[in-house]
Amino acid sequence: MTTRWQCTDTARGEEYDARWVPLAEAGENIHGEADLVEALLRESGRNRVLDAGCGTGRVAIELSRRGFAVTGVDSDTAMLDVARAKAPEIDWREGDLAGSSDPRVNSLGPGMVDLVLLAGNVMIFLEPDTEGTVLQNLTGQLAANGLLVAGFSVQPGQLSCDSYDAAAAAAGLIPVARWASWDRHPFTGGDYAVMVHRRGAAQ
Repeated sequence: MTTRWQCTDTARGEEYDARWVPLAEAGENIHGEADLVEALLRESGRNRVLDAGCGTGRVAIELSRRGFAVTGVDSDTAMLDVARAKAPEIDWREGDLAGSSDPRVNSLGPGMVDLVLLAGNVMIFLEPDTEGTVLQNLTGQLAANGLLVAGFSVQPGQLSCDSYDAAAAAAGLIPVARWASWDRHPFTGGDYAVMVHRRGAAQ
């Protein structure tokens, strides 16, 4: 499988992971995604999270530290190697989010996840034209009324909010919220969006 992520020259593995260290040391909050996920799940009392496109595990590890049951999936071996070294107790899986028959992604079983997280621009790094398939696959993992949360850069020529909403609707997801950041700033048409959708109870 080739994705747009694999075609970039972005740092991988430990080099990628190291970028967060100076931010944390400077006192910046590097866990905005985990803060939002925790807030959403505490409202429902649920705790099972699938971090889809988990990279080196920054978000998944923080969620696990907060008591959530987390599974991380990524297609990049170098990124997962770092995640496994940092937190071997977490269930890390290498797999293709667009592969509907990939057991490494889908073996959790239908309805076994309370929240699917797509952070780190996962949606715009997918293989072109697989966005709908990925959302279909991940929706199948969600429990009734489970949430799918995605944050991605909104740029000309890339995935738009309206296109994402259409793909989510085709996957059986209902829009809940759209924000401009993980700390829930209102979305007014800027260059980043955090989208929250819910799986219908009747699916």
